[in-house]
Amino acid sequence: MIHMLPLFAPLLLAGASYYAFKAPGLRPRQAIRVAELAALGSIIVAILSAVVLVLQGSGTSPAIGYSYFALASRLDLVSLVMLLLVSFIGWVVLRYAGTFLDGEERQGPFTGWMTATLAAVLLLVQSGTLLQLVIGWIATSLLLHQLLLFYPDRIAAQRAARKKFIVSRTGDAALIGAVILLAISFGTGDIATILAAAREGEGLPLTIAAAALLAVAALLKSAQFPTHGWLTEVMETPTPVSALLHAGVVNAGGFLLIRFADVMLQAPVVLAVLVMVGGFTALFGSLVMLTQSAVKTSLAWSTVAQMGFMILQCGLALFPIALLHIVAHSLYKAHAFLASGSAIEKVASIKRPGSVAIPNAKAVGRAFLLALAIYAVIGVLFGFADKPPQALALGAILIFGVAYLIAQGLADAAPRALTWRTSLYAISAATAYFALQRISDKLMLGTLPATPQPGPLEWTLMLLAVVTFGVVAVAQSLFPLWAYHPAAAGLRVHLANGLYVNALFDRLLGGWTLPRSTPATPASIKE
Repeated sequence: MIHMLPLFAPLLLAGASYYAFKAPGLRPRQAIRVAELAALGSIIVAILSAVVLVLQGSGTSPAIGYSYFALASRLDLVSLVMLLLVSFIGWVVLRYAGTFLDGEERQGPFTGWMTATLAAVLLLVQSGTLLQLVIGWIATSLLLHQLLLFYPDRIAAQRAARKKFIVSRTGDAALIGAVILLAISFGTGDIATILAAAREGEGLPLTIAAAALLAVAALLKSAQFPTHGWLTEVMETPTPVSALLHAGVVNAGGFLLIRFADVMLQAPVVLAVLVMVGGFTALFGSLVMLTQSAVKTSLAWSTVAQMGFMILQCGLALFPIALLHIVAHSLYKAHAFLASGSAIEKVASIKRPGSVAIPNAKAVGRAFLLALAIYAVIGVLFGFADKPPQALALGAILIFGVAYLIAQGLADAAPRALTWRTSLYAISAATAYFALQRISDKLMLGTLPATPQPGPLEWTLMLLAVVTFGVVAVAQSLFPLWAYHPAAAGLRVHLANGLYVNALFDRLLGGWTLPRSTPATPASIKE
């Protein structure tokens, strides 16, 4: 019975949601306080759940219902991490929204929909049964739909919401199909039992088909190429919604893959597809992000790229690192969205920007060699032998990003202080990667499966990923040298438009018909 404690978290927020809908639409002071207290209560519930996990170990609460049609709470390290993450970000976002939307006529319903969405996410991440997983998954999307239409008269908001609705319903169908296959294959709706059986290799070949459908659901949920367009268009919603997306909503696809890691390992080909789609999305999103002038749009493209990198990690079977990535990215990006306004003001206050050091080809080459040398030395100190090759390949990809910073420090016009600072960044990044990777592996030992030894397919994909990310990183470092070339200017325009993939996706969905504007009459002009 004690493992039912996490269920109180979504119940608190569901109660706050009901109270908010009953409150006035304009300045619902009491409803805002209740929502904040409910979110704070969910944090306390998550902390108490951590105590229970330490004292009692992981487990599933008694089921409410019968057979496949039952609800239950699963408490282990994965659900605990997500409970803490979602509760904390939800509390911060609700506090921010209370001030941000002050004076809006529909602030009461907004608070109600936001707390209801958080309740659905908390129900999802602690799912102990397949039925609860499906309910939480679908409810999260439907409730988010209401937030996307907070300004229902905005054509852009309607487009984004409709596109998200179509993509989400397709993902829902894939998840329902996967759940049915898992239930038939293992004869139970209990997730812990299914994972234990899958770890022993039972349930084939239906397990492989279920893994493929789980992958489809995850890719659609996490805005992967080419269905990423809705995420870059939801900037029509209030800023708190953009931050809320990172509280187990857009990254729910990664959570799904992590939760069913034992199932996914039974389908190496499916994991290979995740590597390719996730890796391409990460590269595509990061390149487009650099061409965006609007802060929130740039952050949205960054999220597309980061979600791609998360999917790549899952495809490489680095599930503990993927969970760590969800936590780090969620905290950083939620803060980035909430602080986007003050960041713009800070940049606008700078009267004259400083000079930018542009590295030449020689400096870029030295930077990448230095970054790889630092990575190798830190790796030897931490011990390469006990690291799976997938983790080493991922570390090499990460260090390429740091090499870009080192290149700025090695430019001829760069001050010596910048050179030392960027080198220190490289050392810190390599050290943090190996340290956090070791900590996450030890914490998740027994909860998530170990990364298997790669076969020929996995080696090929790892080599392709490292080479591709390396080439793109070098190209980004050298871009300032040919930024004013006509070809570069044209490429920048195409990238700024996302290579028009979103427009093609719109056409595939049937196109968008804008309402005709009403002709102006003399009376309306006079008014």
